[in-house]
Amino acid sequence: MHKRISLARWVDTLQSNGQYAFSRSEALSALKISKTAFKYALLRLVAKSRIVIPRRGFYIVVPLEYKNSGSPPASWFIDGLMKFSQHPYYVGLLSAAAIHGAAHQQPQEFHVITDTPMRPANAGRNRIRFFLKSHLDKTQVSEVKTETGSMRVSTPEATALDIIRYAKRVGGLGNVTTVLKELSDRINPQLIIFAADKERELAVVQRLGYLLERFGSSNKSLEHLARWLNKKRVSLAPLRPERNSNAVKKDMRWKLIINENVEADE
Repeated sequence: MHKRISLARWVDTLQSNGQYAFSRSEALSALKISKTAFKYALLRLVAKSRIVIPRRGFYIVVPLEYKNSGSPPASWFIDGLMKFSQHPYYVGLLSAAAIHGAAHQQPQEFHVITDTPMRPANAGRNRIRFFLKSHLDKTQVSEVKTETGSMRVSTPEATALDIIRYAKRVGGLGNVTTVLKELSDRINPQLIIFAADKERELAVVQRLGYLLERFGSSNKSLEHLARWLNKKRVSLAPLRPERNSNAVKKDMRWKLIINENVEADE
């Protein structure tokens, strides 16, 4: 008879093969042990900070160099976590902006966009925050390589639109403007039109155009974007949607009611 391998030894083998996440079903299948035996073996590894559990039934292997932080970076396991959850996703908002080089303010959370409400997940010092978005398939994404494989990340153009859409939830327009200043050089003039054409809320495109013109570096994308919007015959929209829009000042190029004096955060 073959001697059964322990969970601890199996976890070491996973790590040596570059795998830092596994599910309960994978472990039970590989180890051929009872659920009770697995539970107690798992608890011992959790107590030693060798394993961290962001979701019930999904486990992260913690290499020695990340023992103090309690977990490797979220980028190492987010793809596996979302496949385990069986929901489409992409890394977005401030996390995507940082990946694209707009890292003036490093996000304290890892931002993930998905198609269903999900409570935050915690793994060591990592806090993963989920944002709900319908029609996820309309968003432009790219596969970005990670230390353990790859993950889906919104393109710079889609990221810019998203941070406008979720501005209130990612620090307000001042913070969004700071990010846009750094992200603007990454925005492709042709691709911004393609991304805007997928956008269901034209007011989001209007706000993006206005803020890029005020705070972004000059590029041809704004002329293309303004002409594209003009053909859509959009209505006047408030710059800050949750605030009273009875302001007198208007920007007719972007068809916006300027109901907030926006300044980039330092």
